[in-house]
Amino acid sequence: MRMLHLGLRVTDLERSLAFYTAVGYAKVGHVPETGFGSLTMLQLPGDPFVSLELVHDPARPVTDTGAVSHLVIQVGDLGTTVADLAGRGIAAEPPTDHGEGMATSWLTDPDGYRIELVQWPPGHPEGMTAADFA
Repeated sequence: MRMLHLGLRVTDLERSLAFYTAVGYAKVGHVPETGFGSLTMLQLPGDPFVSLELVHDPARPVTDTGAVSHLVIQVGDLGTTVADLAGRGIAAEPPTDHGEGMATSWLTDPDGYRIELVQWPPGHPEGMTAADFA
């Protein structure tokens, strides 16, 4: 088994699509009408698969983001990423250094969802594993 992607309900598709493409996602597909609303598939550079689906139904705006704690995006160089985002008009919190090359920063999307940016230490696997808790 493998997790494929997260479907995230958004209030204003164009506003959210502009935000997520500024973060670095690329739109790779769109399904205009489903029982959930329209579906817009997004993929990060270097990722072989879609990881985020924006779900939009004008009759069902986002009223509570509390069910989703946060999304996490891995970045290569957090300082550069935060500076690039600022150049695109997206404010991220100042990076927090966790030692040994690990650092994090936070930003918030237009609906209020929190996004954690993570820079792994050198040599760390591409994702989180059980070894991170040993």
